[in-house]
Amino acid sequence: MSLYLPIAEIALSIPLLLLLGGVIGLLSGMFGVGGGFLLTPLLIFLGVPAPVAVGTGANQVVASSVSGVLAHWRRGNVDVMMAGVLVAGGLVGAGFGVWLFALLRRVGQVDLVISLSYVLLLGTLGAMMLAEGIRAYRRLRSAPGRLTKLHTHYLVHRLPLKMRFRKSRLYISALLPLGLGLVIGIMTAIMGVGGGFLLVPAMIYLIGMPTVTTVGTSLLQISIVGSAVTFLQATSNQTVDIVLAVILILGGVVGAQIGALFAGKLRGDQIRIMLGLIVLAVGIAVAVDLVLPPADLYILTPVAG
Repeated sequence: MSLYLPIAEIALSIPLLLLLGGVIGLLSGMFGVGGGFLLTPLLIFLGVPAPVAVGTGANQVVASSVSGVLAHWRRGNVDVMMAGVLVAGGLVGAGFGVWLFALLRRVGQVDLVISLSYVLLLGTLGAMMLAEGIRAYRRLRSAPGRLTKLHTHYLVHRLPLKMRFRKSRLYISALLPLGLGLVIGIMTAIMGVGGGFLLVPAMIYLIGMPTVTTVGTSLLQISIVGSAVTFLQATSNQTVDIVLAVILILGGVVGAQIGALFAGKLRGDQIRIMLGLIVLAVGIAVAVDLVLPPADLYILTPVAG
């Protein structure tokens, strides 16, 4: 059964969209990622225009993330203070990102920038996360009882404006999570992603947060910043397809609850290996689609006027 999507101007199968939303929600609950890094490319593969895929993807990311936050909140795995600092930076980045998105759309380069961003970012992050996860797994197998440091004290830990984050047992500069939130906000606006695939490893290795509080805190930040991006994209660029978003949300809310149940049963190294494989696979798929010749060499599109 297919349904015509008014903003995307394409008809797609409802069961397929529900399944897609469910898979994204599952990833959100398991790994603390919004899932937009997978949803946006898949929507583009299905024929949804890239600007609409980005704007609508941010909408679905919010729903999946909120559902995941509620599950992790009940378990006490959310650092509210850390999330607040991340959100402060994220809102500034979101405003700038939406403005840049509109500029790229006016000059006709938004599709290319979105695709190249996914190839570079997902390929690099996926390879790094997979390699690190494998190293952590080997260390655990060779010395299962040995404790290792969660993070190393780099120069960034000597920055001013230090705050105490009691839930994560950290005393670090607020500039670090503030800057990280800024980058995530820009990415959410430009790529339609929650940024969790970057935020989660950065929170673990750069900030030094315990893995148990990272997932829930990441989802809280994604929920708030994603909501701001969705509002700005809908009002400024008119790229949010509400019909498409509602169908994806229905599947995503259910999937997030299931994913949260699995999250507590996986070790940190297992989460990193699985997430690294998924991120790397999507990056390769986007790269292949970018270099393959299109099915239609000439496409007529209306000129905005």
